[in-house]
Amino acid sequence: MGTRLQSAMAALITLIPLAVVGCGTSEPRQVAVALTSAVVEAPTLEITPAAGAAGLPASTEIGTTVGDGSIAEVLLVDAAGTRIGGGLREDGTSWVPERALDYDRSYTATVTASGAGGTTTQTTTFTTMAKPTGSRIGTSLYLTTGRTYGVAMPVVVTFKADIPAEARAQVQRRLFVHSEPAQSGAWRWFGARSVLYRPESYWKPGTTITVRAALSGLPIGKRFGDTDRAATVSIGRDLHIDVNNATKRMSVIQDGQVIKTIPVSLGKASTPSSSGTTVIISKFKSTIFDTTQTDGPDGYRIQVSNAQRLTWGGEFIHSAPWSVGDQGRRNVSHGCINVSPSNASWLFGKTLIGDPVTTRGTRRKLAAGNGWTVWNMSWPEYIS
Repeated sequence: MGTRLQSAMAALITLIPLAVVGCGTSEPRQVAVALTSAVVEAPTLEITPAAGAAGLPASTEIGTTVGDGSIAEVLLVDAAGTRIGGGLREDGTSWVPERALDYDRSYTATVTASGAGGTTTQTTTFTTMAKPTGSRIGTSLYLTTGRTYGVAMPVVVTFKADIPAEARAQVQRRLFVHSEPAQSGAWRWFGARSVLYRPESYWKPGTTITVRAALSGLPIGKRFGDTDRAATVSIGRDLHIDVNNATKRMSVIQDGQVIKTIPVSLGKASTPSSSGTTVIISKFKSTIFDTTQTDGPDGYRIQVSNAQRLTWGGEFIHSAPWSVGDQGRRNVSHGCINVSPSNASWLFGKTLIGDPVTTRGTRRKLAAGNGWTVWNMSWPEYIS
């Protein structure tokens, strides 16, 4: 709802004496000169919700449309006069409260726009809905405030129920990412329960990322988002891991320099490792691998040390003292990247969740969504 600047032109006629030099006279004469001045009107402003609107979700935003000006201030208060903070979207289309609004509560928004012609103020009062009795969709944010992550760490939001295709754009619009220094990026859905954000290239070391999944009370189909989640995290040093099946070697590369080369044993022919770029998802100093539930008599149950998950399908980098003689020579694992106990311990102490791991030369390709596979796609493919 755009507005326009209307300019009224007032012509002022005045007589100015001019000395005109010509043949036969030097007498001054008066000529009419038109002077114009523009009268600039104040900006136009429209806001939402409409005055008196009721039954609105806790995720309600203050919509703003300005002509010939910009938003100078948004003041949102509840019935008790308590102010709720917030901020404008980058495109200026709305102002987003910094937290979910309370249910069954009256709010008043006062919005001021300013421009060359002065200011315009609009006020609206609305009421939120009663707390919904319907089911809420559980959410998770795979970031923890204060932690440091690797340069390939995506922003990961997951859901405990399928998000209908027609609701995904609305959900995505309530996911906010700010990076300092600024780095542009994009969201992509991997199935109906997971949406991930990555920049075009790996995060710059030292970047601070602030994320908010503002989903509390958001209508999603016939259900609602469970809660708002937020985190502020840092990106650490630039470390990459490159695994080459042809040489059976892992190269650990920090700041562009190979700092260690490690012999490995990958998945054997019947259970090959996946080729592609994934990200370290989680780390376990000690854990139990148990495939008896899925593989029956052919399964195994074993304790492993210094295990780092790469895929949801069960591929890890981990200590494998039983295959030290094969490491660097042949593949004998069930799909994991086997390294010696000493190398596993060293690597475990060196890595961060979010470090990228690229495996090359195996006959199995990494499947999209089998782990955080955002970097296994080119940027044009990712944003398509």
